[in-house]
Amino acid sequence: MKQRLFMYLFVFTLLLVVFQYVNSKRIFEDLNTKLEKHKALNITYKDSIADLQNVLANRSHFGIEGNEDALTYFENDGHNVTELIPYIKDELYRLNETDGEHPLIPYASSGGRRMLMNTVKILNHKWIIADFSDGDYWGEVFLTYQVSTDGTVVFNLAESFLYPFD
Repeated sequence: MKQRLFMYLFVFTLLLVVFQYVNSKRIFEDLNTKLEKHKALNITYKDSIADLQNVLANRSHFGIEGNEDALTYFENDGHNVTELIPYIKDELYRLNETDGEHPLIPYASSGGRRMLMNTVKILNHKWIIADFSDGDYWGEVFLTYQVSTDGTVVFNLAESFLYPFD
């Protein structure tokens, strides 16, 4: 009887060990599969980040933020660039508040609305591009600007166009 009991215990233990081995092997293989998928995703994401960084570098090429020569120009004139760039944009947006037609937009607005500057991009230490709209019509302007030593900004319209209305 003891011998049978030991044999049953041995068989039961053997079955338990085999079950644990098979279960652990399945879990291990599943985790390895997940790890390989995550490694592949990680490589894909790294490639996507590199591509997006290239796109961002190409799109920000014409912008004062990445133009060391333009920034140095302002620094040599004694301006704090981190304060000056928002100040220039604010001065341009402040022209939206003038009475009557916008002084830099050469097109009349429609329906009693006003043409207003929407988005401004400072290209370098001399040029700005901006878009404008009155809700129905929209266009873009190319401006030159000059910052005087006392901090005033003078804008001059160089070129403009109005998109055709459909």
